[in-house]
Amino acid sequence: MTLAEAEAKPRKPLFALKSARTILAELDAMIGDEPPKSGAARAIVLSHIRKTLAEARRQAEAELLASGKGTRCAQNLSAAQDEIITALHLFATKRVYPVGNPSGAEAIALSAVGGYGRGTLAPGSDIDLLFILPYKQTPWGEQVTEYILYMLWDLGQKVGHAVRSVEECLRMARADMTVRTATLEARFLTGDRSLFDNLVSRFETEIMPRTGPEFIAAKMAERDERHRLMGNTRYVVEPNIKDGKGGLRDLNTLFWIGKYFYQVKTSQELVGKGVLSAAEYRLFSRAEDFLWAVRCHLHFVTGRAEEKLTFDMQPELAQRMGYAERVGMLGVERFMKRYFLVAKDVGDLTRIICASLEFNHVKDMDLVGRVLAPFRSGRSRIKGETDFVLDTGRLNIAGPGIFEKDPVNLIRMFLVAGREQLLLHPDAIKHVSRSLRLVDNRLRNDPRANEHFLAILTAPQSVERILRQMNESGVLGRFVPDFGKIVALMQFNMYHHYTVDEHLIRAVGVMAEIANGGLRDQLPLTHELLPQLNDTRLLYVALFLHDIAKGRPEDHSIAGARIARRLCPRFGLSPA
Repeated sequence: MTLAEAEAKPRKPLFALKSARTILAELDAMIGDEPPKSGAARAIVLSHIRKTLAEARRQAEAELLASGKGTRCAQNLSAAQDEIITALHLFATKRVYPVGNPSGAEAIALSAVGGYGRGTLAPGSDIDLLFILPYKQTPWGEQVTEYILYMLWDLGQKVGHAVRSVEECLRMARADMTVRTATLEARFLTGDRSLFDNLVSRFETEIMPRTGPEFIAAKMAERDERHRLMGNTRYVVEPNIKDGKGGLRDLNTLFWIGKYFYQVKTSQELVGKGVLSAAEYRLFSRAEDFLWAVRCHLHFVTGRAEEKLTFDMQPELAQRMGYAERVGMLGVERFMKRYFLVAKDVGDLTRIICASLEFNHVKDMDLVGRVLAPFRSGRSRIKGETDFVLDTGRLNIAGPGIFEKDPVNLIRMFLVAGREQLLLHPDAIKHVSRSLRLVDNRLRNDPRANEHFLAILTAPQSVERILRQMNESGVLGRFVPDFGKIVALMQFNMYHHYTVDEHLIRAVGVMAEIANGGLRDQLPLTHELLPQLNDTRLLYVALFLHDIAKGRPEDHSIAGARIARRLCPRFGLSPA
């Protein structure tokens, strides 16, 4: 079950979860004849709710350690929170502030929004609530709202809340993208169901149908800014699980866009819409489960809403998640390699989906100027190319089957993208990712493919960008299997800020920057010596290979030299 499915299906925790009615009955028995409004009664309620919450968290953690199911843990915590909030609402409305004959204004609905609205919570997550009113606030509604909020605050929970009428919700959702996203994620908890249903119905008919492009544009811009603030790479060795590139927020973006644009309730429905293949959906589900497991473990260990996977936390999480030492790799390095591979999967899939939306759905709408400003409409030929075309300003394949017809095109496509200074069309990326089986020994030993690869590797204008695209698509690790072994590999020390594959690509990028005339002030001697070299291609190859044998039991320099002797002739270099 994935993020969105938590909303569509009832969540049945693996442990015995107390229902709100059971909690209410327990409170009645404990309070006895004490007036419900009294300070003594309030203290009893607070104490019992605190114990109930602590026990639910203890059981959720035990279940996580036993099963390793991260999404299930987040759903268990959310389900426990649901019952506690519902019990507090029942106690407030039935015992503390009962109304014998309520008017139409004396109604209230409680809705979960934010991550809580998706039916998932980490141990340290904020509890985001929307109190929905029929009209304006009444004294009764104010008393009930305050009672629930003060109880949650006294429990030590971080509560974000809003109190609005249905009209206020809709008016603010039209004007504010954050409110619109929160309303999109709203999930009914307790109270007057008709109020909640009225809000959802009007939101889906009055706001969603005409604002899809605007919403997608905002979410794409939001994602890009978040990635920029986090360093714009998923390969930093102390990643942010929630907001980093390839983290849980990228999954949220997919959920928001899917629900808003395709009107789906579950992420599995995106397969039926042709957005994801069945295999991609399974990949996404596994990635989501892993990321939730990491986040929940991290919150449990630190006792707070810690989202950064710091060096000092990594060994303990590796141990909790069952990653033992293997030949040549520490348990923590195996755990972090798994993390970076998952982040890569998430990033690749969200990139394909979001880019497909840009081209297939937004380009014909009013926001074409804002969302697709860098792109030109239509398809046109590229001089000298029969298998690739210019499509909406990006490089695309001329038609289906070009990779099956000639697998060398899987390498040649990246050569053309670099030479023509083009970004790849999302359809091309999708076809590449679904054609990786064609990167076999025959292609690896094809002289044309290796000639193309050497040209990519030694082209200063584009090498870093193209190598990174080849790596993210999966082509690079399959075409050069020794490189594939160090993809997402981290070295557990304080001297390396990136995974080994990212380190190699960045090293080649620095060489390219020097060749393009950069870093002249920092490296004057290099610029003096470089023109005197006969073959600068060797520098690119050496940088690409210099750490390629990391993560092996033997010295990486010795193993790397052996790999270089095997690979360089394949790339077309002479013995000299």
